[in-house]
Amino acid sequence: MRAKIVLAVGEGQGTSAIARRLGVSRPTVILWRDRYVAAGLDGLFDAPRSGRPKVVDDAQIIAATLEPPPQRLGVTHWSTRLLAAQLGIGDATVARAWRRYGVQPWRRQTFKFSTDPQLEAKVRDVVGLYLDPPATAVVLCVDEKSQIQALDRTAPILPLRPGLPEKATHDYVRHGTTTLFAALEVATGKVTDACYDRHGKAEFGDFLKKVARAYPRRRLHVVVDNYHTHKHPEIQAWLAKHPRISLHFTPTSGSWLNLVEVFFGIITRQAIRRGTYTSVKDLTAAIRRFIDGWNERCHPFIWTKTADDILPHAIHRQRSSDAGH
Repeated sequence: MRAKIVLAVGEGQGTSAIARRLGVSRPTVILWRDRYVAAGLDGLFDAPRSGRPKVVDDAQIIAATLEPPPQRLGVTHWSTRLLAAQLGIGDATVARAWRRYGVQPWRRQTFKFSTDPQLEAKVRDVVGLYLDPPATAVVLCVDEKSQIQALDRTAPILPLRPGLPEKATHDYVRHGTTTLFAALEVATGKVTDACYDRHGKAEFGDFLKKVARAYPRRRLHVVVDNYHTHKHPEIQAWLAKHPRISLHFTPTSGSWLNLVEVFFGIITRQAIRRGTYTSVKDLTAAIRRFIDGWNERCHPFIWTKTADDILPHAIHRQRSSDAGH
């Protein structure tokens, strides 16, 4: 911009015309014209700024942030004030550097490596059912959401008001738990459900029978995780008598591939977490009401990523733990 101003002045253009063409103010044009007249090209460089020069630059701040705090501090990660005191600078300087480089020491995310030797085969099997389901079969995602608590707040909930959110006491009375079994039909989003006191092989077997009755004379492909009750010999024996039902297992530590987990997140946010229940019966009735309403407005659950997207370079990846991090 400064060079364009000088060149335009050299061509004889007026101050106002240059300002309009370059989208700057007239004082800006005058400033750089006069600076060039007085000092030539050197006048187009930034002049030394007033104030105390930086004692620590951003690179030093970020490098110090990436190192753990000294044990004498007794903390697991840096705060702006702790690091500022350590470096002898202002905490606002640390905060600016963190914002500039996207460093957030107070945050932590979780991860889990799957050690399943059949990882690739299971991913391709499950994702294949989502992206290219059999034309004459139904794909269902089945799992259980265990230990759902029937919580009753110690005081009535204060309702939503303009300018004020809904308020509830932080303490509660626990009236027991239930386990929700759900089968999500991927093509429609419809849910078949049942609540039980426990979540063992007997309950899983009973729920499979309920699902089979809900889809009579249909070929069923059922996606489940690796919970031991899903592989129990009694379950396998029942499946052998009902060959129209096939189980497809997600990889170890890969239950996020099961789309019913998405539904569990929805029902938790929209119905369970903020509810107040005086008994397990109240809780199961609330779950039932939500699922009845859900089935009236349900929609397909659409999987978008291919197995190759999930498993980049799967054929050539290392099987050992010698990952070059």
